[in-house]
Amino acid sequence: MRAGAYVRGNVLVGDRVVVGHTTELKTCLLFDEANVPHFSYVGDSIFGWRAHLGAGVKISNLKITRTPVVVTINGRRYETGLLKFGAILGDEVEIGCNSVLNPGTLVGKRTLVYTNLSMFGYYPPDSIVKLRQTHEIVERRYDK
Repeated sequence: MRAGAYVRGNVLVGDRVVVGHTTELKTCLLFDEANVPHFSYVGDSIFGWRAHLGAGVKISNLKITRTPVVVTINGRRYETGLLKFGAILGDEVEIGCNSVLNPGTLVGKRTLVYTNLSMFGYYPPDSIVKLRQTHEIVERRYDK
């Protein structure tokens, strides 16, 4: 545990786990060598061996509608009956900085996720998840 880490309510942390500065853990399980190094929130989640969050990743564990979380895998819906359910990350998952994992997100082992993604649903093992966007630059005009 690094300075400023906040751990509350039913947290199990394995060996050689990093819980960093201003990181908050609540009701979660982190297997050996998982890393949540800084500026993150992890609630109601499970992290596999060597799962890693980049800086600023948030794991949302409560839907804005306050209804039970439903997990969808390959088009099939699974009713969890849970109001709070964050994410499950497989072994060696890497989540890029400032991403948000919405309630009920499942990420298969060895999956790499680029930065700034809003994730939901199921991501199969050995995937790379990329955000593709474009920037449009236009001239700024002033009323005179």
